[in-house]
Amino acid sequence: MSHARFPQPSRRGILAAGGALGLTALLAACGDEKKSGSGKADAGDSGPWSFKDDRGKTAKQDSTPKNIVAFTGVAAALFDYGIEVKGVFGPTKAKGGKADVQAGDMDISKLTILGNEWGKFNIEKYASLAPDLLVSTMFDDAGTLWSVPEDSKDKILKLAPSVGVSVYDRQMTEPLQRLLALAESLGADVKADKVVKAKKRFEAAAERLRKVAKANKDIKVLVGSASQDIFYVSGTNLSADLEYFKSLGVNFVEPSESAKKASGGWFENLSWENVNKHAADVIMMDNRTATIQPADIEKPTWAKLPAVKAGQVIPRVTEPIYSYDKCAPILEDLADAIEKAKKVS
Repeated sequence: MSHARFPQPSRRGILAAGGALGLTALLAACGDEKKSGSGKADAGDSGPWSFKDDRGKTAKQDSTPKNIVAFTGVAAALFDYGIEVKGVFGPTKAKGGKADVQAGDMDISKLTILGNEWGKFNIEKYASLAPDLLVSTMFDDAGTLWSVPEDSKDKILKLAPSVGVSVYDRQMTEPLQRLLALAESLGADVKADKVVKAKKRFEAAAERLRKVAKANKDIKVLVGSASQDIFYVSGTNLSADLEYFKSLGVNFVEPSESAKKASGGWFENLSWENVNKHAADVIMMDNRTATIQPADIEKPTWAKLPAVKAGQVIPRVTEPIYSYDKCAPILEDLADAIEKAKKVS
């Protein structure tokens, strides 16, 4: 688990004091538009819509939401089921204008980006979209919507109903099922050939990973993330992807509970001098743009690691796009890596 996954939310106000009146006007305008029907589905589209989320809260609208805003990775999952959003928040556009890894197959040029990094959220832009639904994931049991700034969440959540999908302390299959259910409620055809094939591919990939892990029990897998001064070694107990892989039999390196204590149980902090503390045969490295990628690590201690020397380093999709289409390859790639790995630890 990377420390980059849980940066401290900025305490700076998202709006300058001089912009407060402008926001107030936008909020009022947004309310007027909703009363007149703007941003809603066509009258014949549906009747009342509701969805109970993982906070136990039920989001409701008079008709199926159309002006949807979501965290980028959630938007990408909905897109795989045919549901397109109007706006996104979170890492969306990488350097050079290319789509971030969390944007999946979306055409980001068609999206209103409310903030291009974790915790950035332009409330004025959000209000201008006349949103009728906001969706994000949750990485704690307190119901905190991922990347919705704590210091402005009250203003944001007043504008539209919200849905939180938990990816905390459960296996990958649960958020997959929940996002599929949400997509279906929003009008997705979950029996479409593409969806059915993706789900079958995921199930086949899971069974293959189970068999490969069983046949290669001695292969140790370490999950890491790199910053300039610290190497983070993830534990598996709270992350939906790692909990699932572990349930399939993957032999993970596990930091001690005492070592993870400072991070709330997520990961162990190591200096680069001590990066060889844990023996591993395969290393999975955080693929998010906020972290240093393996090719850019210039630490001599990293280069000396047996798994690195053997070329047994693969990406870890730390924040998966929770559609069957995007999760199946993750399992396939891990199975390939374990199956091909030489014992070097």
